[in-house]
Formats: sequence, structure tokens, C-alpha cells
Amino acid sequence: MEIRNEQSGDLPAIFQLTTDAFAPMSFSDGTEPAIIDNLRTSGNLTLSLVAVKDGTLVGHVAFSPVSIGSLTNGWYGLGPISVQPALQRKGIGSALINEGLRILRELGADGCALIGDPDYYSRFGFISDGNVQYESLQSRYVQWISFGDRRPNGVLVFSAAFDS
Repeated sequence: MEIRNEQSGDLPAIFQLTTDAFAPMSFSDGTEPAIIDNLRTSGNLTLSLVAVKDGTLVGHVAFSPVSIGSLTNGWYGLGPISVQPALQRKGIGSALINEGLRILRELGADGCALIGDPDYYSRFGFISDGNVQYESLQSRYVQWISFGDRRPNGVLVFSAAFDS
């Protein structure tokens, strides 16, 4: 499997993959493919990685700038992340996340935040300590990882592309 930056020819496959991956999810409102397109169009898609296996795009992850309280630079949000449904739970999502976090560190990012299942994301070092909030969501689902000494505290705000 190869993990690489998205290319212009990947965009239709990323859209379809994201649609397929989120369709069965009860928490999804179906806007995830449009969010990625809106992040790209607005210039807020900092990092867009794809996983390709045997010439087929099988996974995708997006990273975009976020703010957390007074921290308005150097923090990124992870998501949406998608893996072809038939290939989920085979390490593709983990490989995409690990590579994305590695690249963010290389770029000098301060950290990354996300909304997701703490039982899954804790394996990458994400924590939910209640110091970061997002709307009325239970704090356990609002997670972050710091790449240095800065610790976030406050409300997590994603790009306006997530409001579509």
C-alpha cells in the first residue's frame, strides 16, 4: 500500500470513498464529502493524504487548521477520514493517521485535535481531558495531541467548511 498526497485525478474517487465510508454511520449527516471539497476550495485543506492499494484509492484523511481558545496558529484538525468499507479494520486508517501526524510534526505544527471515539484515537496519543470543548458534545469525544509544550484549553473551532 502506498500513502501519498492527493492528486487532482484523485478527487472523484475521494468524494465517492468518503460517501461510501460515511453512509452507514449513524452519526453522519452525509456532508463529509462536501466538507473536504469546501476545505480544498477555501484553501484550508492543509494536508490531504490517500492510501492506494493495487492502483485503487482505498483510504483518505484530511487535516485543516483549527483554533482552540487562544491558540489560533499551529493547530490542525484531523478529519474526515475514510476507508473503503470492505477494507476497514485492516490498518489503513491507522497508517493514514500516523503518516499525517508525522508530516504535521515535520511542518512544525503545535498539535492536532479531533472529534471521535477515544477508544480508537487514544492509540495515537490523543487525549480527552475536558479542557477542550466542542459545542454540546461530551468532552470524551473532543480529543487532542500536542507535539510540544503547548496545551490547549478552550473551545475547538473548525474551518467554516465544516458548517456546510
